[in-house]
Amino acid sequence: MDIHSNDVFHIKGTDDTPEVLIDPEKGLIKFSGRSLPEDPKEFYIPIKENLEKYAETPTSGTKVIFKFEYFNTASSKIIMEIIDIVKKISAKDDKVVYEWHYLEDDDDMKEAGDDYADIAEIEFNFYTYDD
Repeated sequence: MDIHSNDVFHIKGTDDTPEVLIDPEKGLIKFSGRSLPEDPKEFYIPIKENLEKYAETPTSGTKVIFKFEYFNTASSKIIMEIIDIVKKISAKDDKVVYEWHYLEDDDDMKEAGDDYADIAEIEFNFYTYDD
């Protein structure tokens, strides 16, 4: 599959898979919803390919948003791989903004964001939202 760096990449979310948006023109990368696909590696292959392509020539001031309601253990490992890919954007653009959104009462999801930030050595802006 030929991936053009200016093409918008969008996957609609389901009960088991997150909505994913990579919009090069707007400099927006967003993951939202639930991530517990039957085969996480397979599900995330095209997403990771698109992120790698975007990271080659990123838009200045890229905003990376994670707004997961839930993710399983298998997805958590791939989310770390995704963070490693988007970190490549930071190497080319120091204006990258990372956001971690979580339900107001979801301490586990807040802690997951803290853990990812520590492991990846990035700084998240944390935001709560109501259900």
